[in-house]
Amino acid sequence: MLSSNIMPYAQSNIFSKTGEQEEAAGASGFAIEARNLSIHYSAFRAVKNVDMAIPERKITAIIGPSGCGKSTVLRSFNRMNDLVPGAHAEGDVIFMGQNIYAPQVDPVEVRRRIGMVFQKPNPFPRSIYENVAWGARLNGFKVGLGRPSMDEWVENCLRKAALWDEVKDKLNQSGLSLSGGQQQRLCIARAIAIQPQIILMDEPASALDPIATLKVEELMQELARDYTIIVVTHNMQQAARVSDQTAFFTVDADRAGMLVEFGDTRQIFTNPKDSRTEGYISGKYG
Repeated sequence: MLSSNIMPYAQSNIFSKTGEQEEAAGASGFAIEARNLSIHYSAFRAVKNVDMAIPERKITAIIGPSGCGKSTVLRSFNRMNDLVPGAHAEGDVIFMGQNIYAPQVDPVEVRRRIGMVFQKPNPFPRSIYENVAWGARLNGFKVGLGRPSMDEWVENCLRKAALWDEVKDKLNQSGLSLSGGQQQRLCIARAIAIQPQIILMDEPASALDPIATLKVEELMQELARDYTIIVVTHNMQQAARVSDQTAFFTVDADRAGMLVEFGDTRQIFTNPKDSRTEGYISGKYG
């Protein structure tokens, strides 16, 4: 496997850290921070006043009842909500010393740095090889001195997604020919291929059987060695198994999503500070 320090992409000026930013990021240990973040869909405030500091190279789970804004918050971290008509954000999301909602920040560059894996596997209708290589090329993959070839990069990403041994002899077959669990891991390999710093996962195992779910969970824990993982899940057992930090959201009287409690997963599940968290985890509501 190639070193995780290989950089086959040119760095953006927007997100090239100064020495001071490098020092500050190292001191904080945070990958991304939401500061007084609210998300609106036209006149409706879907999420209000969220403050979260996500630790680097850890798995953070977002849990809560349906309609509490879990996916809305997740998608705000790479500006996917921008694609929804009428959606707009208030407050800041700080990544590498920049507010990603600042006017000078290109959302396409944000999405390269902060990748996304969706609930339902969505491989391209292309070969397994091209599912990984196409996105890499589109995002400016460079071949040259000290950089891997595309073949090496595809293998590297498939290995990181724990898929290489299963597909190495059929790279020219369609990604759609794989099982659901394999397709999801192919989508993870595709996300890795553009070398993000953060990977967002929106209920990545909800459409999978228990065996495939276990493989995805094991993969998440392996990937957290090199990436920050933020996962939305409706499965509290999954959150308890895989995450280091857990954020619990609920809704207020106006149906706006709100962060109730955020902290160490063990503490959230065994000794929550808020009665609403305890009520949700114990199954009393939600």
